[in-house]
Amino acid sequence: MTTALDTMIAAQPAAIEALADPAPAAAAASRLDGVRRLWLIGTGTSQHAAELAAADLLTLGVDARWISAYAFTHAHRPVRPGDGAVVITHTASTSYAQRSRQLILEAGLPLVSITGPDCAWPEAVRTPVTETSETYTVSYTTALTVLSQIASHLGGRDTGPESVRAAAAQVRAVLADPGIDGVPIPGRAMAVVGPGAWSVTAREGALKIREGARVLCEGFDPDRLLHGAAVPYGSADTLLVLQPGDDPDGLTAALAGAAGREGLQVATLTSPGGTGSALLDQIPMTVRLQRLAARFAAQRVRDPDLVITGAWGDADLWRRGAPGRTDTP
Repeated sequence: MTTALDTMIAAQPAAIEALADPAPAAAAASRLDGVRRLWLIGTGTSQHAAELAAADLLTLGVDARWISAYAFTHAHRPVRPGDGAVVITHTASTSYAQRSRQLILEAGLPLVSITGPDCAWPEAVRTPVTETSETYTVSYTTALTVLSQIASHLGGRDTGPESVRAAAAQVRAVLADPGIDGVPIPGRAMAVVGPGAWSVTAREGALKIREGARVLCEGFDPDRLLHGAAVPYGSADTLLVLQPGDDPDGLTAALAGAAGREGLQVATLTSPGGTGSALLDQIPMTVRLQRLAARFAAQRVRDPDLVITGAWGDADLWRRGAPGRTDTP
């Protein structure tokens, strides 16, 4: 049976390629040009995009900080004159994202939002596909595409439409051959680990596996996994290692060896890179992990399109933090 998740995953090459035109991102970046400090704000999957974008911008000489939308709305005086902000929200309906945007507008700071196609915010760069599965995929990879172009404009990097098209071509190759057959579904729990920026992709992949397949899964950087987080894992568990060759200290590969000696099932995934953008380079690996989530969901006969159910779907939980509420914790 084809799920909405399958359809959304398959939509990604065309959606990414549709964003190859640099003009919308250039116009957005021009509003941020000259800011002394740039906040990148998101929740959940959008927070992972904010983290990757902040790291990329820092390498380009831009003072960029990522922060969760919840933390931003609760921080004591988080902004100051000279700041700007990018709010990342797939639907523009997430309450803390709405509140963050309102705080930025009230402060009169330069603002760009990255949202889905149905948002009417005037400052928004809109990605082309509306999600139809609650396990979000295409809105994340297209947000990374837009962020890569904004980073290129702000940091003076020479990456343009051909880099975006290269990322789309790599995703097409992943869809044709995901290379995930050797990744075993865990009997109990799964850890995903990757060095540097791959640790963010590890956490994003873990979130998809948790949501879509209801598998207990966490993402780590190698240092955090080493310092206590690995302790509960044993022979009923799986360790998935991302891009171990990108770890100059070799810790990621060493952890894989230790996991094997502890009886874990160990698998490795690599990604080609070479697009010229650290953000775009994360996309093919992200799609591999999305496909893995879909495969696990099918194996476990779980519906990856309906994720937030029961008490977790209580409307009051999702309204908290909305602009105008006074009972926010």
